[in-house]
Amino acid sequence: MVISERFPSVGRWCTALLLGLALTLSGCAETELLVHTAKTAKSHQTDTGSKGYYKVGNAYQIQGVWYYPKEEWDYAETGIASWYGPGFHGKSTANGEVFDENALTAAHRTLPMPSIVRVTNLDNGRSIVVRVNDRGPFAHGRIIDMSRRSAQLLGFMNKGTAKVRVELLESESLQERAAARGEEYVPSPDPTLPSAPPPSAAPSGSVQVAVLNAPNGARTARAAPAATSIPPPAAAATVPAARVPASATTSVATSAPVRPLVSRTKPEPTQIFIQAGSFEDADNAHRLTGRLGAFFRGAHVQPTQISGKTYYRVRIGPINDVDNADRLLERVIVAGYPGSRIVVD
Repeated sequence: MVISERFPSVGRWCTALLLGLALTLSGCAETELLVHTAKTAKSHQTDTGSKGYYKVGNAYQIQGVWYYPKEEWDYAETGIASWYGPGFHGKSTANGEVFDENALTAAHRTLPMPSIVRVTNLDNGRSIVVRVNDRGPFAHGRIIDMSRRSAQLLGFMNKGTAKVRVELLESESLQERAAARGEEYVPSPDPTLPSAPPPSAAPSGSVQVAVLNAPNGARTARAAPAATSIPPPAAAATVPAARVPASATTSVATSAPVRPLVSRTKPEPTQIFIQAGSFEDADNAHRLTGRLGAFFRGAHVQPTQISGKTYYRVRIGPINDVDNADRLLERVIVAGYPGSRIVVD
């Protein structure tokens, strides 16, 4: 205050100096903050291991139930799906990727990670393709845990569960495995297709050239220049290049049709059962049915053919909804059958 009153020019100079110094320090602080933020983001991106790796894993036990991960390229199963998202978003999955609740992913208890599966909601016919990159679900009676976005597309996010069919897509899954391992994917030849014979060379023949004289009385004419003997098509000369539709140039380059995000088929009538076991020996199946029948109504043996072999499934049901199936499954497990599960047929 004293300097500005007695020496106005000096005061103005000091004020400008102090203002410039403040701006400089502010700019330095802002730059340092941006650099720190960038380093933190880069470090976070590196530490999360978002790229992931290929993993099958060893057998493990959860709540008294053993699970045996394996490469099962013909896997197909029906059952109850659930979904997860809040509380897990941004965390690492079982194969080192980062879980995104808005991505089309899923958790499975035994399939390789990553692998590709088609999941169909049997109640409404909606079907999507998702990437398995996590382990779960470990609630009894569930076969797959979908991301929030996947459940939304399948139409059961609000309901919480759905009766689904899960099918592994072998070719796509093998490509994922090769990519995760840093290998080149080479598809196996289809053994059902006959191998094409090698093309045979075209037969070569002799060509004779002879000069023929013009017929008697014919008038000879000078040949027209080759460049003007065939005029260009009129359409090519009259249509400007700018008016040619984009599809005319891009349709040829298109290879395979783009897969729709959600496919739709006719809903299938289904029933829910508790399956306590499956046997090749019918006597073993009937003995288990007798023990279960003493406590649970609807226990029966259901024969089925798989790859030419007969299996005898021990089931309880049908059951009218998922909630009742969950309660009955808990009772069967407590009764001494921890391997029991909910199935949908």
